[in-house]
Amino acid sequence: MKSLFDKISFECSRNVTKSYSTSFSVAVKMLAPNIRQDIYNIYGFVRFADEIVDSFHDYDKELLLEMFEGDLESALDKKISLNPVLNSFQHTVHKYNIPPSMITAFMDSMKLDLRKNKYTTMEEYNEYIYGSADVVGLMCLKVFVNGDITKFAELEQSAMRLGSAFQKVNFLRDLKTDYEVLNRTYFPNTDLSRLDEQSKTAIISEIEADFEAGFEGIVKLPLEAKFGVYTAYVYYKKLLSKLKNTPSIEIKNTRIRVPDYEKFGLLAKCYVNYRLNLL
Repeated sequence: MKSLFDKISFECSRNVTKSYSTSFSVAVKMLAPNIRQDIYNIYGFVRFADEIVDSFHDYDKELLLEMFEGDLESALDKKISLNPVLNSFQHTVHKYNIPPSMITAFMDSMKLDLRKNKYTTMEEYNEYIYGSADVVGLMCLKVFVNGDITKFAELEQSAMRLGSAFQKVNFLRDLKTDYEVLNRTYFPNTDLSRLDEQSKTAIISEIEADFEAGFEGIVKLPLEAKFGVYTAYVYYKKLLSKLKNTPSIEIKNTRIRVPDYEKFGLLAKCYVNYRLNLL
């Protein structure tokens, strides 16, 4: 029965999320049960595409991404795929009417990772972030507002800014791997081979402005989504704080992370703030 296959597909997307990102998985668990699975479905899709361009070094990445995109188009058209992750994703796309333009923008940014390793202008930089992060936030927002067009329009810009903040924190955290392993530099007008405190401070100020704009949207989210998104926000803010307090030379040579014991402390703090209606 198709329902059994769908159940297995959903479990696959859920396991992808838990296996690839324990932090994001915890945040998703803080969402209401009625929307949790759809966020797993979105994450599974974007994670698989991202892994193709970032991790499969011993394979023809361009061919793999082309195959993945073909399977994606078929899944969206036929409303089924034998790839469980794409089968889950198409379910959420049709359920919430996620527009094709968002999916296309995301795939375009993934293709850029195959052929572009340096972003020299703010226009290029913003275009990449829109496709790789902002539209992911918008897909999730489609789930959070459950068809409320007015609410989506109200929160659209905040969702994009929050997606940008998360992505830029990832860029800064993963600077060593992106630069040395993948030969990529995302921040324009910044020489990452000689990252100094002035450049780091400018990047962090930009991210902090994104976080501020993103938080304005979090407080207006429907109750089902607010706690989960706030949890992710607090975690990434903590990671940014650690990066801010880390010398630029150390950021280039190591991967900054939030230890598990701090994550649990942050989760407890989030819960208290949420229960006391401090959001």
